[in-house]
Amino acid sequence: MPIVVDIDVMLARRKMSVGELADRVGITPANLAVLKNGRAKAVRFTTLEALCDALACQPGDLLRHEPDGAPRSDDPGR
Repeated sequence: MPIVVDIDVMLARRKMSVGELADRVGITPANLAVLKNGRAKAVRFTTLEALCDALACQPGDLLRHEPDGAPRSDDPGR
């Protein structure tokens, strides 16, 4: 998928758990996991804003575009 979600990177940088972030954002840990693992088909701007507020970051810190065929940062062969 060309859009990569880097919520796990920001969680590690902030030393924050998925549960804590879910509580701060106001969504369930299960829904946050769907987004974090790149399985979400969409994200509301209000959710994106809440994630950015909770993680003190910009949307570009959480989402990035990788063209099809480009090696992914989480690809062990890279």
